[in-house]
Amino acid sequence: MRLGGRLAAAIEVLEDIGRRHRPVADALKDWGLSHRFAGGGDRAAIGNIVYDALRRKRSAGWLLGEDTPRAIGFGALLLEWGQTARSLNEALDGDKFAPPLLTATELQATDERRLADASPAVRADIPDWCEPLLQRAFGEAWVEEGAALATRPPLDIRVNTLQADRAKVLAELAETGAKPAQIAPQGIRIPPIDGDGRHPNVQAEPPFQKGWFEVQDEGSQIAAALAGAEPGMQVLDFCAGAGGKTLALSAAMGNTGHVFAHDAEKARLAPIFDRIRRSENRNVQIVTKPAELSPLTGHMDLVLVDAPCTGSGTWRRRPDAKWRLTQRQLDARKGEQMAILDAASSFVKPGGLLVYVTCSVFDEENGDQVAAFCQRNGGFAPVDHRRLWDSRFPGHETAMRLGALGGICLSPALSGTDGFYICALRRAS
Repeated sequence: MRLGGRLAAAIEVLEDIGRRHRPVADALKDWGLSHRFAGGGDRAAIGNIVYDALRRKRSAGWLLGEDTPRAIGFGALLLEWGQTARSLNEALDGDKFAPPLLTATELQATDERRLADASPAVRADIPDWCEPLLQRAFGEAWVEEGAALATRPPLDIRVNTLQADRAKVLAELAETGAKPAQIAPQGIRIPPIDGDGRHPNVQAEPPFQKGWFEVQDEGSQIAAALAGAEPGMQVLDFCAGAGGKTLALSAAMGNTGHVFAHDAEKARLAPIFDRIRRSENRNVQIVTKPAELSPLTGHMDLVLVDAPCTGSGTWRRRPDAKWRLTQRQLDARKGEQMAILDAASSFVKPGGLLVYVTCSVFDEENGDQVAAFCQRNGGFAPVDHRRLWDSRFPGHETAMRLGALGGICLSPALSGTDGFYICALRRAS
């Protein structure tokens, strides 16, 4: 397929997403199933246009003067693919599968409009109602941070130290452009792709099948490292999900002690079994029944709460979620976080740690939740997070932000990672 056919297909997928209010991954999968003639390169390029259009929906629409699927599809190519309006028209001209060329009115709009003149929310590529949330979280840097959440993400890997070391994995992945991560000591990064490129399928590589590494954002790796799991500990991962942080905690403990992996939604735990077998994490025990949790009460050295949240810190990877999010959904997540924190705290032994983590950048889900929890539970208090950070990641003092109400904040513009919040609370002994 030429660029015109790929753009037309992307617009079709964007129309499907808007019409049926469905996740982008589902829409792309269905398009591929119904257009089996499209090769892997075509599908990757179409996906890139769709994701770019959703990441840059506000600015792409503003550039063309409307936010239709056609406008944001064209706008994505102008903003992210190095095209100009006229070079794009030239590339599409004569392609019978291409959408109609940019009109004279659209050409004039792109000539006259400069993104620097757009409103702050447009430059940040966020919904208007999220503007005060980002302002509160990032202060004067909120537009820059919002824009960073609308960029293409890298592909990050965590080396499984139970099976390999970083040099060994880097040697195996040399042809992918992989480099050591900037902060996480066991992290490896493959840079963001350009244009119609696609990341290598690292999960098809023999080192992955041998359990040498897991795909995990560097921010998630940092969160697991800050939790401070040590050999011989008793650890509960209370919202384990697919097990990314569970495996990182287990590796940090050198397969000693115990890591209990629990999730209230049992289906979310399904991937963890294959991951454990592949990585040879032998100190992990899956706990699904409340009766199995009860004996752990008051005995855990560390309880990690990777709480359900809006996922605003992952908008680079899930840009469609940015436009589906509502205040009502945010309020629902806050209620869940409150209940989960209260429940998880009962498992922490005197002197132990309760570590609260979200992949959100909103203070309402982060520092506010911790402050409210400490008011309800006077036996917990935040640790010195500056000292905690410096002890784990010396030399990276400026790569994080201390939350106004305690905790550590990571973000794409500041840390080069997804957005994360980590707060460690010590239970009085």
